[in-house]
Amino acid sequence: MSEQLESKTVRGVWQRLRQSGRWKSLALFFALIGPGIITSNVDNDAGGITTYSLAGAEFGLSLLWILFPVTLALIIIQEMCARMGVVSGKGLSDLIRERFGAKVTFYLMIILLLTNLGNTISEFAGVAASLEIFGLSKYISVPVAAFLVWWLVVKGNYKSVEKVFLVACLFYLSYIVSGFMGKPDWQKIGLAFVKPTISLEPAFLTMAVGIVGTTIAPWMQFYLQSSVVDKGLKAEDYQYTRMDVIVGSFTVNIVAFFIIMLCAVTLFQNGIRIESAKDAALALAPLAGEYCSWLFAFGLLNASLFAASILPLSTAYTVCEAFGWESSLNHKFVEAPQFYGLYTLMIFLGAGIILFPNMPLISIMYYSQVVNGMLLPFILIFMLLLINDRRIMGDYVNGRFMNVTTWLTVIVLIILSGAMVVTSLTSLIR
Repeated sequence: MSEQLESKTVRGVWQRLRQSGRWKSLALFFALIGPGIITSNVDNDAGGITTYSLAGAEFGLSLLWILFPVTLALIIIQEMCARMGVVSGKGLSDLIRERFGAKVTFYLMIILLLTNLGNTISEFAGVAASLEIFGLSKYISVPVAAFLVWWLVVKGNYKSVEKVFLVACLFYLSYIVSGFMGKPDWQKIGLAFVKPTISLEPAFLTMAVGIVGTTIAPWMQFYLQSSVVDKGLKAEDYQYTRMDVIVGSFTVNIVAFFIIMLCAVTLFQNGIRIESAKDAALALAPLAGEYCSWLFAFGLLNASLFAASILPLSTAYTVCEAFGWESSLNHKFVEAPQFYGLYTLMIFLGAGIILFPNMPLISIMYYSQVVNGMLLPFILIFMLLLINDRRIMGDYVNGRFMNVTTWLTVIVLIILSGAMVVTSLTSLIR
């Protein structure tokens, strides 16, 4: 009887959705999502997971509160990119070249190319580290991973690649599951949000800046806008694209919350020091169980493979748009040789450098983050000038409230990014 009642209820809800038009809206949303969710989730890459792990292991729950303003800032910035994409039908680097000239664009692309190469190297380092936990040598895991991510993009089209990326997003659930396996004290976690901890200690400030820097990176803005254009989204799809961005911004920070929380209630409480996400995965085994450790390591592998696909792709999109070359996953290799050639080169260099013995991988990752911090404020200012240009955006320019909110966000991010650069350079001098 209860099954019949449940069946009738489900049919009734289905029918009401269809009659009200909500079902059509829901179907459209699922058809149009992708760029926002993929872009946000890929930011939880090897470097991001390492940063969150260190935040929890070194400072416990005291930095959890910062995820609230970070989520808001990410939504604001990503929404602007998505809006520019659907309205202009052009990528961000394309708009920068048209508005600010080829000279500015050229130097910007050089810096972005070097930064993204450093980030790509760190992703293959994440692949190597995660599979070394399971006893697989980097001389096997890295070449195989490089071939797989290259084959996925070169042999696919936008729809097929997007489906794989969306499936990869689901595997971030492993961090949520492992978080519950750590048996956290939810009352203490709630208090960490209600009573946020603020410290002026250099280490605390540096880690806070690191969380912001790893969540909002320059490459994200270029990739999001390019993928919106490549997907073929238009101004009439804007409301669904905006929702895609909002959902993505929340999911990436939910995953970050569980990583920080898990390391706080296990590693921090037991006084265990770590230096990387691999150390965190290994240290979790005696504290939260072997399965929790495996889930954490699997999440690192998935994140590294995911980002090792996206970062070179973002670079190919950005550079090719800037110089007016074909840049679409819907073209074949012979139709867009510069696009696929650059993608292949980034994969080859990123994976190849990892295979050299005694490479200073930590320094490469470190310097790429410093450059990220220096580059981000310039990208945000370019975005604000573009999105307020009625020749490009028409009626979709920022309103007064949005402009005030966005400029305040940019100013805070500039201060935080500047602080990250200063603290990084200071530590190097010491």
